Amino acid sequence: MEDSSPASPCGGGGSQEGGEQSPPSEVGGGGGGGAGREQDRFLPIANVTRIMKKGLPANAKIAKESKEAMQECVSEFISFVTSEASHRCLNEKRKTINGDDLLWAMTQLGFDNYVEPLKLFLQKYREGGEGSAKREAGGSHPATSAMGEYQVPQQGSFTQGMNYLNSQAY
Repeated sequence: MEDSSPASPCGGGGSQEGGEQSPPSEVGGGGGGGAGREQDRFLPIANVTRIMKKGLPANAKIAKESKEAMQECVSEFISFVTSEASHRCLNEKRKTINGDDLLWAMTQLGFDNYVEPLKLFLQKYREGGEGSAKREAGGSHPATSAMGEYQVPQQGSFTQGMNYLNSQAY
């Protein structure tokens, strides 16, 4: 049977079906090595759309296809960087990826231009300084934001890692 759908712009193969809502993730699913539901690999489209709108004029419109393409690309990017950081932690026999591991991975993968601004963000976050995500979130979260520390997901449990990231979104 031949798949007639066009190739994904980010190499993921396909896009999420449906509208503005992402379906709820399955609790405890994953870890079995199966691909799981395709939409579980993506950040919620509402979060992606909100971030896209921040960079546009208030009256700007964003096509559904643009939102879906960006959703797929940012999800793939996060997976790509996290995978590289995870390999480093496994080689060093550590079970926790931290912000420094992610910055190292970004350098290794050629995203050097983003590392310095993210180092500043990470430093502010760790200090709980003004304007940091830690303070804006009420300071109630332990040091476990997207750039903080979290457990290395096992092979096949990308959905669980995404659930963690989704829980950290404001």
